[in-house]
Amino acid sequence: MKHSWDELDQYRGIQFEGQWPTIIDLLCITEQKFGKRNGFTVFKPERKTLTFSEILQEVRRVSSYLQQCGIEKEDRIIVNGKNSPAWAIAYLATLYTGAIVVPLDNQMNTERVETLSSFVEASFIFADKNVLEALDTEKDWFKELKGHATLLGSSELYPSITTVHAEKEYERVQSSEHDIASILFTSGTTGNEKGAILTHANIVSDLYQACDGTFLSLDETDVLYALLPLHHSYCCTAVLLESIKHGAECVFGQDIVVSRMITDMREGKVTIFMGIPLLYNKLLAGMMKEVKKKGFLVNSLVHTMMVINGFAKQHLHWNPFRKTFNTLLLSKIGLDRNNFLICGAGPLAPKVFKQYQQLGLDFIQGYGLTETSPILTLNPISHFKVDSVGMVFPLVEMKIADPDENGVGEIRVKGPNITQGYYNDPIHTAELFDEEGYLKTGDLGYLDKENYLYLKGRAKNIIVTEGGKNVYPEEIEDLFQLYDQVEQILIRGYQEKKDIPSELIEAVIYPNPDYYTEHRVPLQEDMERVIKEVNQRVSGYKKITRLTILDEPMDMTSTKKIKRNKVTA
Repeated sequence: MKHSWDELDQYRGIQFEGQWPTIIDLLCITEQKFGKRNGFTVFKPERKTLTFSEILQEVRRVSSYLQQCGIEKEDRIIVNGKNSPAWAIAYLATLYTGAIVVPLDNQMNTERVETLSSFVEASFIFADKNVLEALDTEKDWFKELKGHATLLGSSELYPSITTVHAEKEYERVQSSEHDIASILFTSGTTGNEKGAILTHANIVSDLYQACDGTFLSLDETDVLYALLPLHHSYCCTAVLLESIKHGAECVFGQDIVVSRMITDMREGKVTIFMGIPLLYNKLLAGMMKEVKKKGFLVNSLVHTMMVINGFAKQHLHWNPFRKTFNTLLLSKIGLDRNNFLICGAGPLAPKVFKQYQQLGLDFIQGYGLTETSPILTLNPISHFKVDSVGMVFPLVEMKIADPDENGVGEIRVKGPNITQGYYNDPIHTAELFDEEGYLKTGDLGYLDKENYLYLKGRAKNIIVTEGGKNVYPEEIEDLFQLYDQVEQILIRGYQEKKDIPSELIEAVIYPNPDYYTEHRVPLQEDMERVIKEVNQRVSGYKKITRLTILDEPMDMTSTKKIKRNKVTA
């Protein structure tokens, strides 16, 4: 059986040594094959495109500057900015220098930036102007930096990455597949913020597994869209680095704003879009709202066409109305050129997937963790299972630990894409692995006979009812995805009586203010109606018995997941 990584045989011993190339090896291979093709594009403030030859040239320029500043192999370099070609150049130039990239969340407060930069003993920091100018320059870690550069624009205090030059061009500092490429800070699977160590082999092996067989099918003619934050391994691996591996164009989005996103996708002629459930829900709701505005007849006709198209696509592999939907709906949101959609950072509700499928679009859904580089499973278009998060990668060993009577237990994994542990954190590193060396994900799920994974939720979020039943909050939360009036939903357990440890189920909801401005219905009454509808779809022990409505939105991560431990209402 042939695998995607078999192509590496022609380069092994010439371009690189060992089993896997480094990320820079991949860039150099792509530059040789597709040097004149568009590599990085951004539309804001004006359109700018770099070919792969220009990308490599920029990487060499910035790497020479870093080396002139005294950056050495294995130095840690902070990259903290909004998505842009400059962010990617900083990332690649760091690796070209043999140093280690430490990407940080651009929305992180200044104190955390300083704390984490000090923790990794950073030697250099690339950051947006607002981040750099907010840092306390009197702190010891900052005084020990070997240089500074801004990612976007420039300031009076620091030079810009777009203009810095060294007095001479330095050679590339060689790295091997086993060298650390990146330290990614994550809440991790066991609690507080920790720095997951990822080697070149971890990341590159994940890239190749993702495009093996029927998983991700793309080539140099594709255009991918980097909208989600690049400091997160999901977008960095599945969009930026997959683009580099295949010689495809990467369009950079800078804010998760639907109107801006649609403009980027239309202008960029994006063929592969990767998003999160929240985005897909909003796009679908917006399209269906426009259809409804056209009146009863048009609305009925479109939905009838969708049902027919969905049936034909699923059973006959025929997409009869795709061109019609492209003109009527998909072109309005920049998805008319789309080959397939990727969903991650949470499962998409089966109902939502079904409606996109009826419009003629294909989905690839996946599952993974920062600690696994990050992808562990993908749901191939050719054999998509709506309720699953996909088939386990070919080089990943997955087991279900301590399964219950339904086969549900903790998901544990081994493989070439699995972290070796957390940076300077032996205690949490030891807790991360079991006695057989499997990484403990902290997620619960089960496998079917075809090695497809089904997620149930986080182990630490389980609600245990009076009858001893386990309730997975995420399963109930997914049922709210199609309700436009719900902006945020958190399901959690609560104790009705302090002396009885069993829990009942509470829904904490932040309503969609736009919905209630437009519809003018009693909020409390409407929310209770929604809860009643959801309760009719679940077993008795899963029914919601308490509703809390919030006046302010709940804190969210950069990939739009609610920070459960921050919700106090």
